Amino acid sequence: QVQLVESGGGLVQPGGSLRLSCAASGSFFSINAMGWYRQAPGKQRELVAAMSSGGSPNYGDSVKGRFTISTDNAKNMVYLQMSSLKPEDTAVYYCYVLASRISGKYNYWGQGTQVTVSS
Repeated sequence: QVQLVESGGGLVQPGGSLRLSCAASGSFFSINAMGWYRQAPGKQRELVAAMSSGGSPNYGDSVKGRFTISTDNAKNMVYLQMSSLKPEDTAVYYCYVLASRISGKYNYWGQGTQVTVSS
């Protein structure tokens, strides 16, 4: 199994910044991609940012220019630096990993961390 532990969510004022972190651990050979999705109340889960191993980052249109994804492959961690936050960024943010195991490649999700942007 693969476990994902997220941290860094919370309450922030509009225009503020937050940094999310996610650590992957467990039984896998390699991580093929890592990223973040979010889900606001009454809405579908949407891509925030993702990056495949050795590839370029991919961002959702609504966060381009404000959010930055980064990874630490040695530590199996992914980060999301969020700046210029807006109330519409309020959502539960989920860490995502595509990992290779003996039996193949599998998607794994974290439990989610709440981000609330409000004055």
